[in-house]
Amino acid sequence: MKKKSLKWVGSTALSLVLVASILPVAGATGVSKVNRVTEVNGTVTTKSEKNNVYVESEFATLKRVVLTQSEAFMHFNFDDLPEGDMPMPEGGMSMNTDPVEAQKKWEKEREDLKKILEKYGVEVQRPRLLNEKEKQLGAVKDGITGGEGVTNFFVRDPFFTIGNHLIEGSFKSAYRRLEVLPVRSILDKEAAQNNVPHVAVPQPDVSKGINSAAGPYLEGGDILVYGKTVFVGNSGLASNKAGIDWLRNYLTPSGYKVVEVKLEPGTLHLDCAISFVRDGLMIVSMDSLANGLPEELKNWDKIEVSYKDAQDLAVNGLPISSEVYVTDIAFKNTIGKELEKRGIKVEYVDYEISRSFGGAFRCSTQPLLRTDS
Repeated sequence: MKKKSLKWVGSTALSLVLVASILPVAGATGVSKVNRVTEVNGTVTTKSEKNNVYVESEFATLKRVVLTQSEAFMHFNFDDLPEGDMPMPEGGMSMNTDPVEAQKKWEKEREDLKKILEKYGVEVQRPRLLNEKEKQLGAVKDGITGGEGVTNFFVRDPFFTIGNHLIEGSFKSAYRRLEVLPVRSILDKEAAQNNVPHVAVPQPDVSKGINSAAGPYLEGGDILVYGKTVFVGNSGLASNKAGIDWLRNYLTPSGYKVVEVKLEPGTLHLDCAISFVRDGLMIVSMDSLANGLPEELKNWDKIEVSYKDAQDLAVNGLPISSEVYVTDIAFKNTIGKELEKRGIKVEYVDYEISRSFGGAFRCSTQPLLRTDS
């Protein structure tokens, strides 16, 4: 996504533990349960238990999800950011936009999405709001954010779920580095209740400066799950090779294959370029991919969108299942029409304010349970 200046943000809120006794059991489409192995007086017994944390693919039926809050406290001029650091759709936000009214609309967008999710029986959890200490830390010049601010507005990126692994990411953009804190209590609870791994990408090396390119950086918007294959985007703006290498080393023992996907330099995340709708069908901006599609995806049916529409977050929709897809009303006559031609039920939400911040429906959510098993 190209960098655009957001003109109305002010000080007002726009607001491992590995359990050795848990063995995954593969089903027809993935893992949706675990076996608890216990030994009593030398007798080994195995008890099957439902696992409420598991993501088998981008389009498996969404059953449990975290839906973001709507907070952004910025302490810098957007025009002073490095090129591409805060991608925005074309047009940005009008200087005449009333911040109070925009905040109300922003929160309503998330509530409208929540209603649609619950309409399809999805259990929705929300991160807590930022506390005053976190807001203060966002302004500390020598702190983890470099004084750039603090956000709590797109829960897709601070953590991600792959299989039954809950993984905290690592942000390249300094102002987002506290964003995992409002959701961490959910991760702690889910890991404990479901006996699943909860790990974190190593902290980035900032020995050469707060905005050093060293990383490792790994953000959830760059990660697409397709069974045991995980595609990870790399544009130079977010996730980097060090982060991708870390993920490959971590997941390989669990049988996963990690495929790096090079993005053109103006595209922030992979989910701004590719959206899996169902097995064999994708929405894609080919101009956003530096080297084209990976071999694993070249034979898929494609709904292609322009680079401009991709910049406006047209690709960042959300499958609720392989039969239902959520997108913005702005794309009803383009993406919506093509999906409906292919038998997909489309739900529409006006997401103008959220998109003005550089993210849409996928960015606003992170699944805890996606499975057809």
